Amino acid sequence: MTGSPGVGKSTLTNAVAAELRSQGRTVGVIAVDPSSPFSGGALLGDRVRMQGHHADEGVFIRSMASRGHLGGLSFAAPQAALVLDAAGFDDVIIETVGVGQSEVEVAATADTTVVALAPGMGDGIQAAKAGILEVADVFVINKADHGGAGKLASEIRGMLEMGHAVEEVDPDGEAVAGWWPPIVRTVAMRPEGVDELVRAFDDHHEHLTSTGRLVERQRRRALHAIREIALEQIRSRFSRIEADGDPLLESLADEVAGRELDPYTAADRLLEAME
Repeated sequence: MTGSPGVGKSTLTNAVAAELRSQGRTVGVIAVDPSSPFSGGALLGDRVRMQGHHADEGVFIRSMASRGHLGGLSFAAPQAALVLDAAGFDDVIIETVGVGQSEVEVAATADTTVVALAPGMGDGIQAAKAGILEVADVFVINKADHGGAGKLASEIRGMLEMGHAVEEVDPDGEAVAGWWPPIVRTVAMRPEGVDELVRAFDDHHEHLTSTGRLVERQRRRALHAIREIALEQIRSRFSRIEADGDPLLESLADEVAGRELDPYTAADRLLEAME
């Protein structure tokens, strides 16, 4: 569940969890809050909107701080989702930090990416700028009782018609009907339209399963996880090198600063020394 700040992602997540529970499904929720760039702390306020589930053994809510990680998630969120999956939860919802133009990380983590929008927030233009068409499997217009919901739906539909693929290729190389992202209107506070939103999730999961896309997405997610963990380990090693004042790094920095060496060659030498 991703989208710009203020569209009601936490309220939507709370309402979706309630609808899933009414169907007898267990729900794991990972709610990511932004970290302060100054103190590093996070309010973890998403839990406030989900207090109605605190006594429900069929719902587990884990708040996480982004800790400066880009893409609307924290570094540990994908691994936390795996833990909840292994624990047997029927559905796992990841609610991101409010993001505008960095949803790629979200799309690489989830089977179904839901982009939440709200009328009167310039979301149509934001969608075009952010490339949301490429990552959204379901659009939800929350606060649909506000004026402008119909106009926003028309804008999204128009952008889909201009740039969305109507056909896909299955694992056997055959052309099949592509997934057309539905545009669902909700008023999560009441809640209205949430049952339709859950049906859209289930329809998308069925589409992924029937076309073989689910296995493909899971493999792509595994590749992404391996790459991110490897990069994080490299960053951690560099941080230790900087903290310890590595002589080679200092020497290379002097050469680059003195225009005796280009930074690309210096980086190659440092990586060779780390092997």
